[in-house]
Amino acid sequence: MYVLIAGGGMVGGTLARELAENHHDVVIVETDRSVCEDITTRIGALAIHGPATDVEVLEEAGISKADVAVGAMPGDADNLSFTVLARNAGVPRVVVRMRNPNYAEAYKIAGASRTLNVSGLFVKQLVLEIEQPSLRQVATFGRGEASIVVATIPDGAAAGKTVSEVAQSKRFPKECVIAGIYREEGEQFIFPRGGAMIHAGDQVFLAASTETVSAAAEYLQNT
Repeated sequence: MYVLIAGGGMVGGTLARELAENHHDVVIVETDRSVCEDITTRIGALAIHGPATDVEVLEEAGISKADVAVGAMPGDADNLSFTVLARNAGVPRVVVRMRNPNYAEAYKIAGASRTLNVSGLFVKQLVLEIEQPSLRQVATFGRGEASIVVATIPDGAAAGKTVSEVAQSKRFPKECVIAGIYREEGEQFIFPRGGAMIHAGDQVFLAASTETVSAAAEYLQNT
């Protein structure tokens, strides 16, 4: 996956490192030349010097081939401008760090796929949002180290298996707990025992570390 990050500060730089370690292609656009040099040396990611609100700079960074664009600059006005330019360049998903909730509607109009309020923003949450857009995060614990997410089960995959069968699979992380199942038919919320059956269309609540929960969801949705 090709990810373009606008802003190489604490959030942008740490996110770039996490994504690079997960074998994604990452480029950062940053106005501070020394930060660019540090990112290139320390992370090995491509860093483009210049403002992420400049079309020519974004073109140099390869905005047109980005799968995901992340607005991680300090100011909402800059991130909003970046969102508009990224969407105009055809980027399918734009995730934005939002400081001021008053910008929420503007981000929505601009085409942001997801806005994350800075007060609850942790890099691991951003990584989850980028790598697993099909998951819906409902809670985080600690500094984003653990999460509860909801995974919708497609036809096939884990549909037709019991919770016990899933838990005993070598491919399902032992550290992950299936905490609940919501079934729209009958509007049932199930606190599952081992014999509870998982149906297609079920929304399964998973509790685990942020890294582990992605692997668990991958198993449930792609078995």
